[in-house]
Amino acid sequence: MRYFTVLLLFMLPLCAIAQVNQITQKVSGTIINDNTLKPITNVNVININKVKGVTTDIKGYFELEVSVNDTLHIALLGYQSLRVRVTNDWLKNGTAKLLLTEKAIALEEVIVRKYDLTGYLEIDSKLIPDKENYRYSISGLSQGYETGDTSPGAFTRVLGSIFNPADMLYNFFGKKTNELKKLKQMKKDDTVRNLLESKFDRETLGVLLGIDKKEIAEILTRCSYSEEFIKTANDLQIMDAISECYEQYKVLKKK
Repeated sequence: MRYFTVLLLFMLPLCAIAQVNQITQKVSGTIINDNTLKPITNVNVININKVKGVTTDIKGYFELEVSVNDTLHIALLGYQSLRVRVTNDWLKNGTAKLLLTEKAIALEEVIVRKYDLTGYLEIDSKLIPDKENYRYSISGLSQGYETGDTSPGAFTRVLGSIFNPADMLYNFFGKKTNELKKLKQMKKDDTVRNLLESKFDRETLGVLLGIDKKEIAEILTRCSYSEEFIKTANDLQIMDAISECYEQYKVLKKK
């Protein structure tokens, strides 16, 4: 009995520490340009752990619900993204100044030419490919977009991955369950949705799902999405495509 009491007294402080780390608090900060030292407005600040986000106001200020050791992903088009871990010191001090660096990108003239048309209907009708992709709509988006190929071959590829431990989909969907649960949370948070809808670089999406850009493309390829869709869709559309494939995977696995 004495040993049990000693063990219980030893475990209580550890439990208390764990509870403190899980307490949700508000952290605040100001995002400024590291060159001009001026505040930056409309910066997206996302708590990766809780999949919640906010944007900075005209003074570059933000407040966000966090717990100790949560990671914040800070992103804005034209700037280098930044990841910051929430520490006890930050919570005690109340606020912090965070610097963002502008990207140096040299732009060259680009001519967009999807099809080389001749002007003759009989010839041009053969140059334009037939519809190979399907489109559907999701809540929150005004326009629909491509879904995966609904041919029997596409179904077989997803079905086959369930029973093949070496398959990329098997490993991803089987080992990333916690990250994939975030997909539904991402759709509920307006800041996260708006950020993903405006981005095409897969960076934020990769951070939230814990995978890299190459893996995202491979997942969609194995789910029978076209190369054109993978290259041109925004991050919100890519997220929903992965979610759709994952839901199909779960249904097939149960059967």
